[in-house]
Amino acid sequence: MSDQQPESHDRFDDEDLAGAFDEFDQIVAEESDRDPDLAVIEAGSRTLRAQAGPPQGDPVPARPVDPEVAAALLEVEQELSTRWGETKLEPSVSRSAALMDVLGEPQRAYPSIHVTGTNGKTSTARMIEALLNAFELRTGRYTSPHVQSITERISLDGAPIEAERFVETYHDIKPYVEMVDAAEEFRLSFFEVLTGMAYAAFADAPVDVAVVEVGMGGSWDATNVIDGSVAVITPISLDHTDRLGSTPGEIAGEKGGIIKQDATVILAQQPVDAAQVLLKKAVEVDATVAREGMEFGVVSREVAVGGQQLTLRGVGGEYEGIFLPLYGAHMAHNAAVALAAVEAFFGIGGQHARVLDVETVRKAFASVTSPGRMEVVRRSPTVILDAAHNPAGAAVTADAVTESFGFSRLIGVVAASADKDVRGVLEAFEPIFAEVVVTENSSHRSMGADELASVAVEVFGADRVQVEPRLDDALEAAITLAEEEAEYGGAGVLVTGSVITVGEARLLLKRG
Repeated sequence: MSDQQPESHDRFDDEDLAGAFDEFDQIVAEESDRDPDLAVIEAGSRTLRAQAGPPQGDPVPARPVDPEVAAALLEVEQELSTRWGETKLEPSVSRSAALMDVLGEPQRAYPSIHVTGTNGKTSTARMIEALLNAFELRTGRYTSPHVQSITERISLDGAPIEAERFVETYHDIKPYVEMVDAAEEFRLSFFEVLTGMAYAAFADAPVDVAVVEVGMGGSWDATNVIDGSVAVITPISLDHTDRLGSTPGEIAGEKGGIIKQDATVILAQQPVDAAQVLLKKAVEVDATVAREGMEFGVVSREVAVGGQQLTLRGVGGEYEGIFLPLYGAHMAHNAAVALAAVEAFFGIGGQHARVLDVETVRKAFASVTSPGRMEVVRRSPTVILDAAHNPAGAAVTADAVTESFGFSRLIGVVAASADKDVRGVLEAFEPIFAEVVVTENSSHRSMGADELASVAVEVFGADRVQVEPRLDDALEAAITLAEEEAEYGGAGVLVTGSVITVGEARLLLKRG
């Protein structure tokens, strides 16, 4: 991305806007040799008005400054894109197991904490990582999908892997990937290759512990070639029902596949049918279970400036005075789950009846970030990004916004994948959105703006729905709506519906 930084503007007049978006189109044309979607996003990030700029230590990496490294990374991304995407899969771990075999079983070189569930996986994984780092352990974290850069998916010691190392890791395992491709009925998928890269990078580092988030489900997920000594299951709700099942109980059957013999299971609060399935699975494999609300949980929480103040009960005892710089009750529950998982990893509650060092725990939680999850990216008006993409996620986001921000007027910007329960998402947000601007993201899976608008009109009424097919135009329209009627100080914008939407909006609203 260019080093040139745009000037910050509170408002553009019509002439300014016309000039800015002429520039936008010109930059896109100039970068036509780049990935077209990425060119559009990056061009927008240099022209959109009212930029806030990234906070210090932005946890999301920009494109490499070195043109050779940037080109090499793009080449790897293009090669990976020729494989099955993350929504097309043949449910089996056989290909991942075959890749691990020819790589020399790198996933056996370190203990692992395996994380599944429907919502909250990435945030919980990041909190687990922060705690382990605070206790001076080298960590590898594998999460998906990414917000802006593919390198975010593989982290070492709390930071995304360097682009150069990402490229090197790909080329290191590429001959072995091709061997498996030739031997299997189906080529390794995009996600299976990335999983192999992560496990190889962790072994090469080497790390003391890996924190691994499943891609989808659990039992047949590509990540499930590890023996996680701790299995973490965040709240289960309905998502990917075509693949995982039509009830929480059926989905739990798939997600419970990460529970291994003699492991410790950390269970977030679950629907009754899901909890029954998971507890039965734990009994079958002699796993030890810690349940939120029973063995651990949130004792108290208060809204604080920039986040919330917590008292958590772990499996070993209470931890007071914890500041978590993330918003919403769901993030507090994620923190309790993460703390219990790390306690279990250290043997607390089983072999040891004690608590972790409280000051270290406080320091760890105070450092947590979760890009694209209730993330404030600018002020005046406040713009929040949240990757909620199913009704359960949208409901907790709506509650978190209501609790943490005193908006007098909130405008939604929504772009969602066509295969999601879009109506359910919109219905969850309807009580808090004064108006909604529907748009689409660059993914081929994105629901068209007009189709999304037809659903939104049924939920909100025609007078509360605006259609802007381009995301940059949608953001511009939402900011304008938020500033109307002299409510500048109490207005806000929430961008949501998809991780892809949030990632693209993040680039548009932040300087690269």
